[in-house]
Amino acid sequence: MDTLAQDVRFALRTLAKAPLFTALCVLCLFIGIGLNANIYSAVYAVFQRPFPFADPDRLIAIDDRNVKRGWSQSGLPFENFRDIQRDATALEQVGVTAFRSITLTDGEEPVRLEGEAVSWNLFPFLGVQPHIGRAFREDEDREGAARVILLGYGIWEKRYGADSSIVGRTIPVNGLPHTVVGVMPKGFKFRENSEAWVTVTPLLAGHPRDWREVLVFARLKRDVDFGTAATQLREISRRLAQQYPQAMKDWETYPQPLRQRLIPEDMKLSIAAMMGAVTFVLLIACANVANLLLARATARRREIAVRTALGAGRGRIVRQLLTESILLAVIACPVGIGIAYWLLDIILATLPEGSIPYYLVFTIDGPVLIYTVLIAITTGLIFGLAPAFHGARGSLTSDLKDGGRGAGAGIARNRVRTALAIAEVSLSMVLLVGAALFVRSFLNLQTKTGGIQTANVLTMRFFLAGERYDSAAAIAARVRDVVERVEALPGVRSAAASNMIPLDGGGFGGQLEAEGKPVTHRADAPLVRYAGATAHWFNALGVSLVSGRTLTEQEARTKSDVAVINETMARQLWPGVDPVGRRFRVLGDTTDRWLSERRWVTVVGVSRDYRVQRLDDTSPVGAVFFTSLEYLASRNMGLMIRTAGDPAQITTAVRKEIRASDPTLPVFDVLSMEEVRRLGFWSQRLFGWMFSIFGIVALVLASIGVYGVIAYGVSQRTQEIGVRVALGAQSADVIRLVVSGGARLAVIGIGIGLAGAFGLTRVIRSLLVDVSSTDALSFVSVTLFLGAVALLASYVPARRATRVDPLTALRAE
Repeated sequence: MDTLAQDVRFALRTLAKAPLFTALCVLCLFIGIGLNANIYSAVYAVFQRPFPFADPDRLIAIDDRNVKRGWSQSGLPFENFRDIQRDATALEQVGVTAFRSITLTDGEEPVRLEGEAVSWNLFPFLGVQPHIGRAFREDEDREGAARVILLGYGIWEKRYGADSSIVGRTIPVNGLPHTVVGVMPKGFKFRENSEAWVTVTPLLAGHPRDWREVLVFARLKRDVDFGTAATQLREISRRLAQQYPQAMKDWETYPQPLRQRLIPEDMKLSIAAMMGAVTFVLLIACANVANLLLARATARRREIAVRTALGAGRGRIVRQLLTESILLAVIACPVGIGIAYWLLDIILATLPEGSIPYYLVFTIDGPVLIYTVLIAITTGLIFGLAPAFHGARGSLTSDLKDGGRGAGAGIARNRVRTALAIAEVSLSMVLLVGAALFVRSFLNLQTKTGGIQTANVLTMRFFLAGERYDSAAAIAARVRDVVERVEALPGVRSAAASNMIPLDGGGFGGQLEAEGKPVTHRADAPLVRYAGATAHWFNALGVSLVSGRTLTEQEARTKSDVAVINETMARQLWPGVDPVGRRFRVLGDTTDRWLSERRWVTVVGVSRDYRVQRLDDTSPVGAVFFTSLEYLASRNMGLMIRTAGDPAQITTAVRKEIRASDPTLPVFDVLSMEEVRRLGFWSQRLFGWMFSIFGIVALVLASIGVYGVIAYGVSQRTQEIGVRVALGAQSADVIRLVVSGGARLAVIGIGIGLAGAFGLTRVIRSLLVDVSSTDALSFVSVTLFLGAVALLASYVPARRATRVDPLTALRAE
């Protein structure tokens, strides 16, 4: 320990004597360490941090999947959940949850919440207890039971002022009285961002088995492994398929460990890609510092030779030099942690509200700090080993001579430093290609409109809760009243309502059958997305027609069996033929009478394709049609308003008209269509921004590395350059000599980097939109750009070499 303390004190004095060198090393390191700590906070949250549930490793999630259709997470029918709950002996507890819109109308302003309908036992077996009050009882989760509700902590604070007397109070929920039995803990929002919960059985009991509307969670028995439970669940699924062949054909139960189900694969891939990128940045920083230490070790050869002559062994010298390198990393560590905190705050501030589930906690806490300290120490060892052994390997006799500085140790002989610089260029090449691909994806999305004229369009949703809106006719009448009121406002050109808002989803799903082309196998029938709408939907969103017409006012107001389809649907059902006047029907589930009656619908118009799903959804545009709102009226309605000017200017007026129509209607998700469009690719914007930062940092560090190697080579070749100048070499000859060395280094590094990029970018191809993982433009532009930067980094020392005075150079040697 005394020797170690002596090494540390000596290292501190040595570093203090070279403040510029120390500052440059620390700068390179804290950038690499800071970026690693920042991204590791996300890695730990996604891959390692335990979920906030009791014994989470024994929890599983259960879906239905249809392999023929490629649907892996479609939920289960509620009645299937009851069968699993009764028959799955491998499971200790089985609970269920289903999405439920919840409207509270007991205040001045009605509010709509994202809620869930849950089984009474779900929260107890997750190990979550209410903050105040109690959880649901078993008798409250039965058909005909009294209505009860659990509130989230946030809505309890905001709407009820954190009043503990709320427990036991009756409040109107979706137009019906519910008794508040408890308030859940702060931060709890199960399943992802829910704010209130009701019991599930009174709502879903008796629903048909082709309604796949619930997600099942279960806890394995302590003596049962996942494989055994999965086998039993598949056996139950096969039995149900035999009992209910119409509803269960091609469907099977699909259990997954909880983490695998709750965290999407694309999130795992994006986090892993970013972690790989910052690891590359750290390796580049290590290579840079190693190069600096190698140069410093060369300059300190005389000092090391004197210490050796005084009795210091090789191991002692190596330990001293390693102490200095580790000390540099330790000094950089707290600064890097500060950078990580700062970057994390910026990233979290840019994320859209509700985009991250509550159980994923991105923070820099104990595990992240421990990782950062360990990575700092490891980094110190990695970049310190080569310089330490290089410094301790010198010749005592030659190093003690005043002329110990060699005359010809150029790039060719300085293999370690050259190899490090090549590695920096290679890693930078991979990072810059990745950044270029993500930026290209973002730019592609930036110009896409999804077939919608997004300018000057305001969107919002409102929810029609309560018994008075139990019928489609009542919903349609209220929606028409709202639309007519809004269309009468000054500055409004047209308005329309539908459950479906393009680029934001909604609507219903089913399968298609064209008249005269009967479907023999349901699995082969094309899929369709459809919704009901008011008359001016296509005008409000600027969707043009290819042929035919839109719905008339009369057709939109009545149960008219007509529809406007998109081009994709026309191609699928009637390729090469004008579909106007032809008929089709939907082979969906039994969600409403219209579908169960299998009514034939006549095509009156064909529109251009438009995208229903978000822009970053890489799936192709599918078949879509709109029909009368009277058939497909939904409680959750979207309102789309085209204005003459800035749509934000009419928001208050629209809210007033909705309240004038029905003061109990909550208005939410108020966004311009442009905002809806941009929210559709926020993740691509984040990836592009992050990878651009990583790429720029890597480029700067690699440029410093190339510059350092070339500059060092020039300093070692001072005598040679002086002789060449004395023999008549011109400045251009000297520049060409030096830059050619840098060019060779860059070519080798870029070549290795290209090979690595071709392999690694294939891993992220699922995250790219409208750009190939081998996009020629990205690879060529990065190659040229990195090559130009490397040549520039070589040119600076080359210019300095032209100013060498041959007499001075030869005299110095």
